Amino acid sequence: MSLPPEKQAHPMKTTPLHAQHLALNAKMAEFAGYDMPIQYPLGVLGEHNWTREKCGVFDVSHMGQIWLEGAGAAALWEHLTPSAISKLGHGVAKYSVLTNEEGGMVDDLIITRLSEDKFFAVINAGCKDKDIGWIKSHLPDDAKLTIHDDRALIAIQGPLSEKIVRETLNIDCSNLGYMRYFEHGPHWISRLGYTGEDGFEISIPQDIAAQIWGKLLQHSDVKPVGLAARDSLRLEMGYPLYGHDIDATTSPLEADLGWIMGKDKTGYIGYDAIKNHMGGKALRKRVGVRLTDKGIAREGAEIFTLSGEKLGDLTSGGFSPTLSEAIGQGYINPHKANIGDDVLVRVRGRDIKGVLTALPFVKPKTKATPKQKSA
Repeated sequence: MSLPPEKQAHPMKTTPLHAQHLALNAKMAEFAGYDMPIQYPLGVLGEHNWTREKCGVFDVSHMGQIWLEGAGAAALWEHLTPSAISKLGHGVAKYSVLTNEEGGMVDDLIITRLSEDKFFAVINAGCKDKDIGWIKSHLPDDAKLTIHDDRALIAIQGPLSEKIVRETLNIDCSNLGYMRYFEHGPHWISRLGYTGEDGFEISIPQDIAAQIWGKLLQHSDVKPVGLAARDSLRLEMGYPLYGHDIDATTSPLEADLGWIMGKDKTGYIGYDAIKNHMGGKALRKRVGVRLTDKGIAREGAEIFTLSGEKLGDLTSGGFSPTLSEAIGQGYINPHKANIGDDVLVRVRGRDIKGVLTALPFVKPKTKATPKQKSA
């Protein structure tokens, strides 16, 4: 007798580079329904430091890639997000969020304006089906959604990234500023990433993904990097991870993402709820925490004042290889504590001393050209 569908084991999905990860002896594990490389033989610490010092390459093909085009595309983004997407120039990317009616976040994403009525967006792997369903449920007749399941996505991150792309792929990106996009044949190239380093995300057809990956790894300054180091890199930058640091119950203002919101913008989904958090009225705020005593604090650790009053909880935590100390991010009541205050972080019944810190922990090293205008 067979099990009902909800009880049956679902095989993990794989990216077009799955065979390459196995050949590199990567430690694999399930992430967002995909069998993904967590680390390679170099190890998490080595991969993290290599990315900060030279160039790491990441398979992020599990993420979703979509186009939204048509006369109603810009207006739809204005409705779905709190950002002024209609003001983006051509070839300009913007980090934003999809908001729900309660003012929380459906997902965070990168939206790039390709032309007047055409947009490219990259969405989180674990939220692909939800995001696409959300967009479709609001899709007007004058906008079309295309899902690019036929493409892979490779992130190239680190101070030598521009040099690596030129020397391995013969593509000159020297005139491409941060959060900017251009196309080179089948390559859709964006100068951005989730590490805080200079770098690129390159979208390519699946059938050439292994070839591009192989060319990159032939360079002596390039190492493959898994999801574990990707997490420690983004944690040092204070970047939020959906499903942990932000979710459907978190408003952009609580998450300290007010900078993504269009000035004086109203009318988007969730605006009525979000406006109640404006002017510092939110009862929780995302902040950084640096441990000043020995220990590592993870997601779920409670944050207290020195007098024992609970302030909030960590949503991410770990060791920072760059700073050689334990760090985390989470939510506190901003009316009871401020950046710079000493706190206690409770880890398995033990209180570890720490301090509330502004994000990011590590200064970003992204590139902007002198002539670049802010997006």
